[in-house]
Amino acid sequence: MSRVSVRVYTRMFAMILTVVAGTVACQAGNAGPVPAPAVDETKAAASAKQTAVVAGGCFWGIQAVFQHVKGVLTATSGYSGGSMKNPDYEAVSSGRTGHAESVQIVYDPSQVTYGELLRVFFSVALDPTEVNRQGPDEGTQYRSVIFYGNDEQKKIAEAYIAQLDQSKVFRRKIATQVTPLQAFYPAEAYHQNYATLHPNQPYIFYNDAPKVANLRKEFPEMYSGK
Repeated sequence: MSRVSVRVYTRMFAMILTVVAGTVACQAGNAGPVPAPAVDETKAAASAKQTAVVAGGCFWGIQAVFQHVKGVLTATSGYSGGSMKNPDYEAVSSGRTGHAESVQIVYDPSQVTYGELLRVFFSVALDPTEVNRQGPDEGTQYRSVIFYGNDEQKKIAEAYIAQLDQSKVFRRKIATQVTPLQAFYPAEAYHQNYATLHPNQPYIFYNDAPKVANLRKEFPEMYSGK
């Protein structure tokens, strides 16, 4: 059995236990729509490339969400936040390297802002109140993190989390960390575009496809069918 198959069937079993217990993903739920960030960058006057890196559970779903956001040029699954250089999936999955499964988002700031990307992240990509887990996946490698690349990204991320906590959009306090980006390491090829290439995989069908569907429902003006 391939490494991906082992991963999928292990997660399927964990997911079944979660459903039986009556505690499916997004346990916190939203008390209402997630508002736009009060602090954000201004949309650029001309096309360019900027980078954002976020983490929140399995990178398959995060990548799938941002691949469908207008203005996003590429979304790459990988690893950030740990001590090992050039880690692989097995090492990260041990929980001993300190990395989180992450997604590097390259976007055009003339089409979408950093704050708008974070709004999508908090709205449909994960439950930001969970600590070291998302849905059936548990461990520090599944923690929720915004890895900022500069002071402006840090300011926007911290202000947005404070705004959401103050407005009590979520029933529990946001657990998402805001941490400087030290390095991003792309994951193995078999992890890239996994949700797109395996839409009928049970894990994708139950955990990740609904995130993309919610993106289309909640942000139709930002949704890209590519």
